[in-house]
Amino acid sequence: MARHIVGIGGTFRPRSSSEMLVRAVLAACEVQGARTTMFDGPALAALPHFNPEHPDRTAEQAAFVASVRDADALVIGSPGYHGGVSGLVKNAIDLLEDTRPDARVYFDGMPVGLIVSAAGWQAGGVTLAALRGIVHAMRGWPTPAGIAINSIEQKPFAADGTITDAGVAAQVALQAQHIMQFHLGIAA
Repeated sequence: MARHIVGIGGTFRPRSSSEMLVRAVLAACEVQGARTTMFDGPALAALPHFNPEHPDRTAEQAAFVASVRDADALVIGSPGYHGGVSGLVKNAIDLLEDTRPDARVYFDGMPVGLIVSAAGWQAGGVTLAALRGIVHAMRGWPTPAGIAINSIEQKPFAADGTITDAGVAAQVALQAQHIMQFHLGIAA
């Protein structure tokens, strides 16, 4: 049975660079035999604000949490807004508080690939570090290869969505390899 890898990321803008990078890592994992599910910006925007005082969930929230519960690994991508994780992505992560009472709490034992696209190198690095801290707090294992791009200086995608930047393509391949090797036991 194929392992399940869930992608979370993007912005309100369809085909944002953070979304496209998450999709690229998922595609690289699919080539290695994984089954993937993507929650992009529009899907994340459909999730109401997380409120722990109101445990009733919408169908979209329930489907999101169920997919993460079923996941063997995650890929999380965020724009680096002012040096921080976007509210859209953070709200989705906050919703995963619903997994706290589960047998596998939060991301316990899961590899998590992290991606940031920011309009500058400083915001990218700071946001990537923030995502690593969040994943550690949620008992996950950030992959050694994190991806941060400077969306002002780098334009890694062609109009059709293929990666045109060899360095970014290598980072995507390495992150997918780390995800697959860590959890799925596939040799390099």
